[in-house]
Amino acid sequence: MQLPLGFDFPDVPSGPPPTAKARPGRKPKVVSAPAQPTDIAAMAAAVAAHPDYRVQTRLQACLHFERQANGPTRTVVVLDTETTGLDATQDKIIELALLRVAVDVASGLPVGAVQVYDGLEDPGRPLSKEVREITGITDAMLHGQALDEARIAQMMEGVDLVIAHNAGFDRPFCESRLSAFAQLPWACSFADLDWKAEGHGSSKLEYLALEKGWFYDAHRAEADCHALLAILAAQLPESGGTGLARMLAASAQTSYRLQATQAPFEAKDVLKARGYRWNAEQKVWHTKLADDALLEAELAWLKKAVYAGRT
Repeated sequence: MQLPLGFDFPDVPSGPPPTAKARPGRKPKVVSAPAQPTDIAAMAAAVAAHPDYRVQTRLQACLHFERQANGPTRTVVVLDTETTGLDATQDKIIELALLRVAVDVASGLPVGAVQVYDGLEDPGRPLSKEVREITGITDAMLHGQALDEARIAQMMEGVDLVIAHNAGFDRPFCESRLSAFAQLPWACSFADLDWKAEGHGSSKLEYLALEKGWFYDAHRAEADCHALLAILAAQLPESGGTGLARMLAASAQTSYRLQATQAPFEAKDVLKARGYRWNAEQKVWHTKLADDALLEAELAWLKKAVYAGRT
């Protein structure tokens, strides 16, 4: 028989294969399977050495960094939430996770022990199917649960900086639930770091982890926190230093959130191309600027490009 691709195979009789008959006085031959390597790390290293393959490793949560600080440290809390929805004025936190760690200012690296808090809270209403599927959290898991406010207050005492990956989302939820969060300085590892300039194709946390060679159980708050801490503790490929160092440096400077209030609808593409983001809750395009000079320049650009000469 000849197949269309030109490969020739001998004719194979149809029907079930013939049953082998045992010969009198002879035992069936036993064929042993080849021995399998037991060193998983060696197997992974061998695969990773091949140019056509990449190996992903499960991210291991680090609860103690053995390195010593070379000078002063800053206390950082890495935070993540899971919520019933996207609107902080109506939706509720169902999970809050915090990692508290000291960061060596000189190296930008975490040092010493990592304190962990991860708590669930009953929102008082059933979760949507979408939230259950994304997070794996069920109504039964949340029933009767409440955040440990005393433990959270202890974790936040003396904190120099709260870091969240998309703080614009997490911060309003946290401030609505616990007003003390409004008194703390925040940094956003999503918006305050130019991940594309660092050679990454996306700013999403899972993507950043995969590019580092890690996978983890995403969309649970504590797992996301450990992933973010690991990513921020790694060296930035283009600019050098760590993400933690960049977050601390940015938090020491005044920055501005500029809103293009009542911008004409037809200006949306121009604003998006310039890096503005849409806030669905406030229904306004906005951007972040690092200093006074950039603010003045942006106001001039808005006047010319968006508001047709109006201030």
